[in-house]
Amino acid sequence: MSDRPFELTWTPEGMVARVRLRGSSVLSSPMLNRGTAFTQAERKALGLTGLLPDGVSTIEGQLRRVYAQYLRQPDDLAKSLHLGQVRSRNEVLFYRLLTEHIHEMLPIVYTPTVGTVIQRYSLDFGRPRGVYLSVDHPDQVETAFRNYGLGPDDVEAMRHCMRILEAGFPLVAFLQLVRVYAQSLRKIADTEVRLFHLYIHEPLIRDGVHELEMATEMRELTEDLKPMATPLFEYMHNRYLRFFIEQDVVGHMESEFGADAGGLGRISVALCFIDLTGFTRFTEEEGDEEALDLVERFVDTVEATLPPEATIVKTIGDEVMVVSPDPGTLTEWAAGFLSLFQQRPQPRVGLHYGQAVYRDGDYFGTDVNLAHRVVTRALGGEVLVTDSVMEAIREKDHLGFENIGQVKLKGFDEPRNLCRASLAE
Repeated sequence: MSDRPFELTWTPEGMVARVRLRGSSVLSSPMLNRGTAFTQAERKALGLTGLLPDGVSTIEGQLRRVYAQYLRQPDDLAKSLHLGQVRSRNEVLFYRLLTEHIHEMLPIVYTPTVGTVIQRYSLDFGRPRGVYLSVDHPDQVETAFRNYGLGPDDVEAMRHCMRILEAGFPLVAFLQLVRVYAQSLRKIADTEVRLFHLYIHEPLIRDGVHELEMATEMRELTEDLKPMATPLFEYMHNRYLRFFIEQDVVGHMESEFGADAGGLGRISVALCFIDLTGFTRFTEEEGDEEALDLVERFVDTVEATLPPEATIVKTIGDEVMVVSPDPGTLTEWAAGFLSLFQQRPQPRVGLHYGQAVYRDGDYFGTDVNLAHRVVTRALGGEVLVTDSVMEAIREKDHLGFENIGQVKLKGFDEPRNLCRASLAE
C-alpha cells in the first residue's frame, strides 16, 4: 500500500525499512509498534523516550504475557476479541503468537468462532481493519479494493486461494505453504535485483549510459526475461515436488515416519548441524570476501555431497542445518564429508535423532535445540552423535564409534551420552 509507515531501501547490508513516523505515531501503527520490546537505542531514534515504561522486554517475554492473558479469557469469543486487540496493537507479536499456537488458536480466529464474531460484529466493532464490501453497493467493490491498495492481480490471487481451500486443502497447512512460498520468492526476487544491479546496472553506469536510456534498457531486459523464468520455475518445482513425493511414500513404507511420530505435524528425523570452527578468526585474518568465498564453497559442497534423502533446511552464516529420515546414511556422509576439508577452518558436525515439529518449511522443538548444542561441543574435524543416533542406526559395520561419556549440554538439565563417529577402517 502507498501509505505504509515505512520505506524499503537498499543498503550494502541488504534491504532495510526506513521508518517515516516518530513518537506516538509509531506506537499507534500496528505494523511498527513493538511496545516494550523496543530497545533503548530504537526508542531514542524513533522519539519514544518517555512514551513507554523504562524496562525493555524481549518478544519471548511479551509472548508469555499475552498467552497467559489469552488463557484467562472466559470463552472462545472473548479469546477471539483478545487476539484482535493484540493484532490492533502489535502485528509482529500477534502473528508470532498465532504461529506458535496455530493448532490451538486456529478454531478461534477461523471457524467455528468466526461465525459468532460476525454475528456480534456491530456490538464488538473496534478498529477498522481490511477492506469492507457492502452487498448494498456492489458498484463500489472496485473502488474499495483500489482504495485499500488492491489491484486485479491481488483479487485473482485471492480467488486462487479460495479455490484451493474449497478443494479441501486444510487451512492450517495452506497458511504454512503460503508463508514458505512468500519467503522463498522474496529471496528469489531479492537475488534477481542484486544480480541485475551488479552485472547489468553497474556496467551501464561505468559505460556512461544516460539514466533514461539505462532505465529503458533495464525495463526491456526485464520484460524479455520474465516469460523465460516462469517455465524454468515450473520445471524445477515439478522435479523437486516429484522427488519429495517419492521420498515421502518410501518413508511411510519403511515406517520411518510411522505411528510413533507423536502427533500431527511431528516427525521422527535425524537432525544435523554443520559449521566451521574458528570462522570468526578466519574472517578477521583473511577478510570478508575470502570468508564469503569459503562459506559459499562450504555450502555448495554440503549440497553436492548429501545423500539423496537428506535435505538442507537452512543456512545461517557458516552454519548449515540438514535433516534426513535415515540417521545411518547421514552419519556416514558426515564422517566422509569432513575428510574433504583438511585446512582451517575445519567443519564439525553434531547429530541427533528425535522428534521435531515441521512448520513453514522449518523444524522446531527440544530435539532440534539438542542437536544444535551437540555441534557446539565438537572440535574441528569431529562428528559427535547422541545415543539416540546409535540406537536408530541398524547397520554399524561401516562406521566406528568412540564413546566419550556423559556430556552436559547448555540449556539441558540432564547430561547426554555422546559418541565420536568415523568411517570404519
